[in-house]
Amino acid sequence: MSKSRSRIAFPELEVGGETIRPVSLCALIVRVLSFATALDAVGSAETEHDLPEGSTVADLVERLTAAYPGLEQLWPRLAVAIDGEVAGDRTVPLHDGAEVALLPPVSGGSCGGGAGRLRDGAVDTDTVASVRAGVEDAGKGAVVVFVGNVRNSFGGRPVERITYSAYPAMAERRLERIVNDLEAAEPGTRVEIVHGLGTLEVGDASVVIATASAHRRQAYEVNRLALERLKAEVPIWKREHYADGKSAWREEEPLD
Repeated sequence: MSKSRSRIAFPELEVGGETIRPVSLCALIVRVLSFATALDAVGSAETEHDLPEGSTVADLVERLTAAYPGLEQLWPRLAVAIDGEVAGDRTVPLHDGAEVALLPPVSGGSCGGGAGRLRDGAVDTDTVASVRAGVEDAGKGAVVVFVGNVRNSFGGRPVERITYSAYPAMAERRLERIVNDLEAAEPGTRVEIVHGLGTLEVGDASVVIATASAHRRQAYEVNRLALERLKAEVPIWKREHYADGKSAWREEEPLD
């Protein structure tokens, strides 16, 4: 849990008949969440840091780099989110109790409840059927269902499994935004997305995207756009585990 503001207060002093009121020394306490390669550099998924009142993202970056030298080479590729929203630049001020997330480039995977959601484990056949049923109705003549599976190699290296992780609160908001944007852009089109999290084996389904429209062109195009936006906007990462016992994070798209 986040701590309340740390405040050091000193008593008033009487000097020469005058009352001197000291200034309280305040500190912002922020909670930092680290993901994927940032997690490797920090060594802990969640840390807390005290900063002076009026501190900005840049001040936090300086503090974190000093505490965790492995972050320094990652900063050019990291996005920083405050309370689930990406900070536009590093002059953004921090507030007491802020949740700050360090977000490496996403892996191009895809992501309870609603038309866009996350689930634990692989996307099973019942989920695929449910997502398809969620977009179908008698007025929609075209239904497109995309299922993404874990494949057995990458770059010539045999892959045995993949571990997907996410920043759930932000991921679900991004998914909702994508679905709403696409449905608004093509009135009458329906979109549903489900992405699995955790360790998935080769052949497991990691994502399903279903789109339905009156005509096939819209259904195909909206499905394609849904996947492309997921790859660029949703904070989901994947770690590939190879047959030689090694593993590596896949970083492809800088998070928008």
